[in-house]
Amino acid sequence: MKSTKELYNERLNRLKKTLALEKTDRTSVILMMDGFCAKHMGVKMSEFCKSIKISNKVILDSMKAFGDVDGVNSSYAVAPIFPLVFMSRIKLPGRELPDDMLWQLDEAEMMSVKDYDVILNKGWSDFKLDYLKNRLKVDVDGITNDLLYSSQADKNIEDSGYVVYSPFAVLTANESLGGGRSLAKFMMDLYRMPDKVEAVLQVIHKENMDELRKQMRAVKPNVVFLSPARGASEFFSPKLWERFVWKYIKASADVIIEEGAVCDIHCDGNWERDLNYFRDFPKGKIVFETDSVTDIYKIKDKLGNHECIKGDVPAGKLVLGTPDEVYDYASRLVRDMGDGFILSSGCTIPPNAKVENVKAMISAATGK
Repeated sequence: MKSTKELYNERLNRLKKTLALEKTDRTSVILMMDGFCAKHMGVKMSEFCKSIKISNKVILDSMKAFGDVDGVNSSYAVAPIFPLVFMSRIKLPGRELPDDMLWQLDEAEMMSVKDYDVILNKGWSDFKLDYLKNRLKVDVDGITNDLLYSSQADKNIEDSGYVVYSPFAVLTANESLGGGRSLAKFMMDLYRMPDKVEAVLQVIHKENMDELRKQMRAVKPNVVFLSPARGASEFFSPKLWERFVWKYIKASADVIIEEGAVCDIHCDGNWERDLNYFRDFPKGKIVFETDSVTDIYKIKDKLGNHECIKGDVPAGKLVLGTPDEVYDYASRLVRDMGDGFILSSGCTIPPNAKVENVKAMISAATGK
């Protein structure tokens, strides 16, 4: 029987080969899950969201119940820290919501056009701290203190033989304004005052990248999760998308690659008209992580010999399908995607996914 250290090394080596588009003994399986783990383990959402320490234990217990998977996207629930990146309030179970309800991002127009000048004059970090504490009433100190456990949370996963896929996540600069202004108002700003918005984005991006470099040099991750959460060009005209979204995806990914990691770009929505842009990156340095809206076979056709693909068992199948349906779908992916493919759900496994369906997805890769 292999030790947890041997299992960890085996799984990490398999993942590294997959990222480099090399042949492996079997397809890597990385579970992207948070609220599902609470349901799986019979833990109330309010308890799950109390601390990183608690959510880490629940996620680890859920992983152990599934057995032979390679790793998990994150070692703890990230929802409580959403305000720090999206610039929006969050409603949490047991606080604003019933004890066993999933959290909700409460986006509203909390940032004004006047704040653009404040950011340009004072910088992003100073504005952000004041905005979070005094306007959103976020307990920044409490969240920051809770995050001190994150390195131990990662270690707990690794000591159990599993890989933490990405120790931290980064959002593109436009997401902060989209969340703080609200997406509708932000979109209007792109038409009414594009030069000012671009100047603000440049300030945010530079400060974010300076902080990212510090984090990466301290942690030395294999993969960094980059989320242009509402960045698919289906939301924008092509010219606006290139100027205000892709520009920051590309620049952020370049920093991640320069610092020695592979950049996982989490591509919610339909990116089919954007696929050629991803060939601008060096081979084997990007993961295209799809949520099942973009046709994964089109991704394979355009990018399969250039970068790793991660996905994409749909949420609907995991909730409403049968184990046979999920197994057949996932098996086709394993067969057709070939080398450089990580089997996972299309975005996060839904809280109400059937456990037997998640097992069927895993089985398509492991044969167990």
